[in-house]
Amino acid sequence: MASAADEDLAASKTDGFKVGEKKTVEEYAKLDQNDESLNRWKASLGITNSPALPVDPKDTRRCVIQSLALEVAGRPDITIDLSVPGALQSLKSKPFSIKEGSKFRMKATFKVQHDVLSGLKYIQVVKRKGIRVSKDEEMLGSYAPNTQEKPIHEKKFAEDEAPSGMIARGHYEAVSRFADDDDNDHLRFEWSFDITKDWK
Repeated sequence: MASAADEDLAASKTDGFKVGEKKTVEEYAKLDQNDESLNRWKASLGITNSPALPVDPKDTRRCVIQSLALEVAGRPDITIDLSVPGALQSLKSKPFSIKEGSKFRMKATFKVQHDVLSGLKYIQVVKRKGIRVSKDEEMLGSYAPNTQEKPIHEKKFAEDEAPSGMIARGHYEAVSRFADDDDNDHLRFEWSFDITKDWK
């Protein structure tokens, strides 16, 4: 039986949608090579002739989230390098501040290895005093494994606006996950933030 936290972080389902047949990068590259529209689609995924990046065969992860950042116009980015030991744990214990009413966006850098990653999405549940105040889901797309030509993928999320007013100010806790069309978790983490009257 799934826990309430797992149900909160479940990706939305589209009626009638079925995940397509899995293919390797090589199979996609050879697929209908004379079909111009299919070739454009493969190029949008990043399926090119550029040599693949070397991958440690012991590292079975298909998607490695390398950093998360908060972008606010006119302010330096707040970036969390996830390769640093303890970085994920500090996200919950060291909340960052967002000024009420400010517009911001998140950004993720990641690499894909081994095979095509289909339907990467970001799902986030925010709670205040234990009560869910929002659930957001953003489709990030499908990606081929990184190559020497494109060693890293970067995705900027849709712009968001912090709530404002005395009632909105305070401490919030969130749980987020990166998942794919097969509902595989690529990263799940807890974090927290404070909505404040001014930047700190």
